Amino acid sequence: MKVIARAVTALVSAVFFTGVAYATPSTTLWTPMTMDIQPYGVVHLGVDSYFHIASKSSEAPNGQFPVDLTLPEVGVLPFEKVQMELGADYWANGDYPWYFNAKIGSPEDVWFKGQPALELGIFDVGTKGSGPSRTDYDVLYLVIGKSIEPLGRFSIGPYIGNHSALVSSSGKYDNTGFMVAFDHGFLPVKDKNGNVDYNRIVFAADYASGKNFIGGGGFGVYYYFTKDISLLTGPVWFNDSGINGKWKWTVQVDINTPKLW
Repeated sequence: MKVIARAVTALVSAVFFTGVAYATPSTTLWTPMTMDIQPYGVVHLGVDSYFHIASKSSEAPNGQFPVDLTLPEVGVLPFEKVQMELGADYWANGDYPWYFNAKIGSPEDVWFKGQPALELGIFDVGTKGSGPSRTDYDVLYLVIGKSIEPLGRFSIGPYIGNHSALVSSSGKYDNTGFMVAFDHGFLPVKDKNGNVDYNRIVFAADYASGKNFIGGGGFGVYYYFTKDISLLTGPVWFNDSGINGKWKWTVQVDINTPKLW
């Protein structure tokens, strides 16, 4: 898996950038299990915070996570049927704070009516490849997503990460699993032609299996001030509290720029 993940990362970096770091890819809440891919020419900026309410932040690992800055996420393919995003995140602590991600895929119904969204992505590609504080999680994942009216959007898919990096707090290797996600919009906002442009409020929930760094889930509510500016808040919990501590509360601000090219 490590060889595959690094090959994918190297290919993406060679074609599009000369050094891209991990970023949180487009996400539902805690996981990247979403049908969304950043549109071509649109840059996404975000600030994600995770803090623990019931204990002191200094009591690691039960305290808050460092702030995660998305710098940036951008769509890079000008096609309708095949889309791609690349991103970089900066976790505001430690000596190796940069991570990278990429995702490529097709939205629903673009090849034939009833076709699910299909995506292949990689995330948590860090810059330190050894030692107890290594960051090369290199998680490769598949998304299969479908809108089912009037219930909402559902996504599911497997993941596999770096065998040496994705371990439990007891030291057991646990680098494979699955992720699922759901979201449903309320209070639709229409454009000048009377078509639904976006939903003012979106309920979202997701989960990743595995006793490792990414294992866990959460649920929350997005509030969209405009189509391109949103605030998300809700609880997040973890499968292995020895790694990530106890459950936390997340507040996430997301901003999309107008199309730049």
